[in-house]
Amino acid sequence: MVAKTGKSLTLGLLALTGIALQSCSKDTSNATGWEYNNPKNGGYLKVDYGEQETGPGLVLIEGGTFTMGRTEQEIQYDWDNIPRRVTVSSFYMDETEITNQYYRDYLYWLQRTYDVDYPDVSLKALPDTLVWRNKLAYNEPYVEYYFRHPAYKDYPVVGVNWLQANDYCAWRTDRVNEAILIREGVLKMDAVGQVADNHFNTDAYFAGQYEGVIKAEPVDLDPSKGDGATRKVKMEDGILLPRYRLPTEAEWEFAAIGLIGNTTEELITERRLYPWNGHIVRNADDSFKGEMMANFKRGRGDNMGTAGKLNDNADVTAPVTSYWPNDYGLYNMAGNVSEWVMDVYRPLTSEDESDFRAFRGNVYKTVVRNEDNTIADKDSLGKIKFRNVTEEESADRRNYRKADNINYLDGDAESSTSYASGEDAELDKIMYEFGASSMITNRSRVYKGGSWKDRAYFLAPGTRRFLDERQSTDYIGFRCAMTRVGSPVGLGSARR
Repeated sequence: MVAKTGKSLTLGLLALTGIALQSCSKDTSNATGWEYNNPKNGGYLKVDYGEQETGPGLVLIEGGTFTMGRTEQEIQYDWDNIPRRVTVSSFYMDETEITNQYYRDYLYWLQRTYDVDYPDVSLKALPDTLVWRNKLAYNEPYVEYYFRHPAYKDYPVVGVNWLQANDYCAWRTDRVNEAILIREGVLKMDAVGQVADNHFNTDAYFAGQYEGVIKAEPVDLDPSKGDGATRKVKMEDGILLPRYRLPTEAEWEFAAIGLIGNTTEELITERRLYPWNGHIVRNADDSFKGEMMANFKRGRGDNMGTAGKLNDNADVTAPVTSYWPNDYGLYNMAGNVSEWVMDVYRPLTSEDESDFRAFRGNVYKTVVRNEDNTIADKDSLGKIKFRNVTEEESADRRNYRKADNINYLDGDAESSTSYASGEDAELDKIMYEFGASSMITNRSRVYKGGSWKDRAYFLAPGTRRFLDERQSTDYIGFRCAMTRVGSPVGLGSARR
């Protein structure tokens, strides 16, 4: 169920309990001289790790530097995307947008797991199919059929808000890591017994609070635990994958423009306006000359062209593998549906954010612990509980003091020039008056790219728009990303 790249990471139970450990039994620390993986001297653990395997559906996006921001004329005059040079670390991104089929799999799992005790969980995750309605158009067929009918199973899911997209990413993380542990012989398949809070959750497993059916866990090398003692798989084993998540705005834009295809040594040979070469929206190749490169709205009243020669062959959305992929192998990074990213919207983010791994929206959290410092029991849905870090906990830090940094330099009291009246004027500075002078709040989330409903201007990866994280539309979908750990180009322990 999980694709693999580089040196195989299918260590298996044997790799954790004997064979692999025995093969490096004489490996000693260059710092202390102590032997690794030897229970006689304390059992210091060192695994034979190769490379991060590629999770299902993902493509490795090799990072680098690029000019992020506006590459097209500023037709909206928002001036909220000033070009600047940034560096993006390597990461993984879904080859395609999340489809109706993938999202229905998620709903099915929620219903099977929670509907007996917590039916509201699956209801909360349902996409809003009413987004298709238009007061002066007959769109009821899309309301009724688009999400459920198998004819649309490979089309991108829409009607999903930012919060729902994040919940899907978290669920996908757990299902992929559960499949890995089953594949490695650590867990037994137990579809029937996993209901309510008794299902696999990655954080709960690491915290020792997963109560599923264990097949065979790795041997614990700590001699104080006694012969034959076992332990949970740990992060240090390198088996489980990092979290699936939404990409940041910088990551999405970098992946969309795909300059890796235009790079010779350290020179970018051709500037790009769209995810393909050239400054037109039609294919210039002789074999496909004149065909549209993406699914978008050509003009007023023209969603797909003329009968007999439909330009993009799509009235609304199209199957997620339609059209040509970009140089990273990603489909529909322009057109089809716009896509949610992680960032909170601020008009001047480009002037404030870091030039390395740029992102606005950090809210730092930590796990909830008991008085004896053990991790608190998971909640009724089987998830580990988290809370915001306190200012007292961060008092000695230089890099941050508060948990919530969404407003930092753009919306906090120090950056505001607008003062409220009254006694608490100093404490109640207002920068973005929602509903009065702007639509910006801390719930305003960025979405990127053009859609089937947009003109060609929005196909440029540098364009940006925003919407409240609780709202959804018939033209916004999403795809997941994952952090790349270790070498940015898949070299592993090798040196360039």
